[in-house]
Amino acid sequence: MGAVAWWRRIDGRALEGVVGLALLLVGLFGVLLPILGVAGPFPPVDSRTVELDGAPTVPGAVAGDGVELHGARSAELAFADPGLGERVLLALPGVTGAILLVVILEQLMRMARTFQDGDVFVARNSRRLTVIAVAVLLFGVLVPLVDALTARALVGGTPVEPAVQIAYEPSALWALVSILLFAAAGAFRHGTRLRADTEGLV
Repeated sequence: MGAVAWWRRIDGRALEGVVGLALLLVGLFGVLLPILGVAGPFPPVDSRTVELDGAPTVPGAVAGDGVELHGARSAELAFADPGLGERVLLALPGVTGAILLVVILEQLMRMARTFQDGDVFVARNSRRLTVIAVAVLLFGVLVPLVDALTARALVGGTPVEPAVQIAYEPSALWALVSILLFAAAGAFRHGTRLRADTEGLV
């Protein structure tokens, strides 16, 4: 029994370490460095992948304000010298997604700490799963919306605007995952109530 508890603690710490490392990497490369790129100390994001409006190919086309569009059905929208507003618009979808991923990983790390104690069915874990489910849903709904709105703002008024197709496409897969997570949160709440009722009978 002691060996099982020892391995459970080791597994819990390993899971917490993996999630913590992922949290650190996402926070650094997904949030901090892009924000520093917008602010100036680091090279900014200067391009974005966009869909073309039915054109099979688009040759390199440079506008007077330094906007370039080149590629096939999916093209790279590049800015020679993006200003502050353009840097914000270019980085915003990625930073939004990374922040949501940080929220998910942070909640998972908190849950991993309860696994070490063998105390899974606690009210806090149900709330954490609900937070994760909401973050996953936003990842599939909000991030594509931010991407579409910022792409429209970036190409608006430029010569490449007619060639770019702006479409809002929420992710059905992320929506399905969020539904499953909401169901899991409900199962955790039910398990918590059952355990409380059982302890009340003892």
